[in-house]
Amino acid sequence: MTERPNVLLVMTDQQKATASHLYGSAVCETPSMARLAGDGVLFEHAFTPHPLCVPARVSLWTSQYPHSHGGRRNQTWMPAGAVHAFEIWKAAGYRTGLIGKNHCFDRPEDLALFDVWCEISHRGLPENDPPRGMDWYRPVEGIRAAHAPRRTLVPQNERFGYATSDYSLEDHSTGLIAGQTVRFLEAHRDEPFALWVSFPDPHEPWVAPERYAAMFPPERIVLPPWRENEFDERAPERNRILYQMLGVWRDSLQDVRGLMGVYYGMVRFVDDALGQILDALDLLGLGGNTIVVFCSDHGDLMGEHGMQCKGGVFYDALTRIPLILSWPGQVLAGQREGSMVSLVDVVPTLLRLQGLDVPRSMHGQGLPTVTGAAPRDAAFSEYGAGGPPFRRADLARMPRPWGRWTLIQSLQWREAEGRRKMARTREWKYVHDPMGDLDELYDLVRDPWELENRASDRAYRDVVCDMRLRLADWSIDTEDARPVPLPE
Repeated sequence: MTERPNVLLVMTDQQKATASHLYGSAVCETPSMARLAGDGVLFEHAFTPHPLCVPARVSLWTSQYPHSHGGRRNQTWMPAGAVHAFEIWKAAGYRTGLIGKNHCFDRPEDLALFDVWCEISHRGLPENDPPRGMDWYRPVEGIRAAHAPRRTLVPQNERFGYATSDYSLEDHSTGLIAGQTVRFLEAHRDEPFALWVSFPDPHEPWVAPERYAAMFPPERIVLPPWRENEFDERAPERNRILYQMLGVWRDSLQDVRGLMGVYYGMVRFVDDALGQILDALDLLGLGGNTIVVFCSDHGDLMGEHGMQCKGGVFYDALTRIPLILSWPGQVLAGQREGSMVSLVDVVPTLLRLQGLDVPRSMHGQGLPTVTGAAPRDAAFSEYGAGGPPFRRADLARMPRPWGRWTLIQSLQWREAEGRRKMARTREWKYVHDPMGDLDELYDLVRDPWELENRASDRAYRDVVCDMRLRLADWSIDTEDARPVPLPE
């Protein structure tokens, strides 16, 4: 065991908070997440700074919001010269590694910071990019075979597809990553390490091992409430467009429940993989000297608002994420923290716990309860890179029926459009679109499913003014990506 605490950050992809019983799911039990929370702190109101893979991941590691670091699309990865956690850990003498999905680092100078690099994504191993620092412990042929169902998935309709498979659990990305992580821990137990364990699931393609999908048969699935005419003229144009592409009102409810069951099966598989990693930490005597973080980059609509998958909107299904931090003996155990927190708060918290300096470029604050930082009453998120809007007229020019093909063909346009921003408190959510689309305001006490937009209701004018001021203050506070030197 080393004197300096290790870091093991476990990330899932597209796992909304409420896909776990810890955050209110009536369907999906996650006992390993519960075990981790029992040894540490669960953050009830954690939010992504951007509900899209690359911007969220860059924000996590730089502790900056996308409007500052510049990685605001899935095509703009870690910026050159950015100060991020792995640069700091490498300089501090930590053994560094990635096992799983990357979707963040691509510059040679950043990749060189990782001593171990074992990358796998949604459809399997990358082409022409073998692992570095350790070989895969399973034969590559078996891994590729296990991911064939993801590459050949036949959809149930124009909007989504799901399936099950019966390959070895160890060859599926989730099982493979867990097994590889155990072997990393065995090999590096006597030196300080900082390891990013990054599961591609439960992001689409939605394929779960049969035994996990069977845990969530259609009759067990509870559909969230939908509101008739939610996406009429009172809804923002961007929301209506997304509903036209992702809405499941035309589809069999049996298929919708089947899709949700596979999604929950993927979540439960990841949870069991987390348990395997926690077992290894205990067996190797590393539990007391390893800070473990569990989180996701963003969520998935998965039935809420009559949709599935994701897009440029700010419902809690997409922005609220699970976040748990544990360091047995050092962090209070079994705590539930109700403050509003963000992914950008994670790295500054880890650095403080490790006794390392937090760079001034980082926007995040220490997580309450863990670091003694004051509780906060608001969290923020954003979307877009200042591009032109994607209008209903643009959608109308695309071939029908609209569905996943339409989603993919319009993806880069919609990811880049506008500069929308969200402010979220315990009671309110406000979304502002400076390009002129309708704003949104949700009364989360009376309307926790965010079904009634109150932004234009005169009775809520004072709330809108207060939330706009919060957005303005946050934008100013976080505008400096490269702060200038200060005098002594």
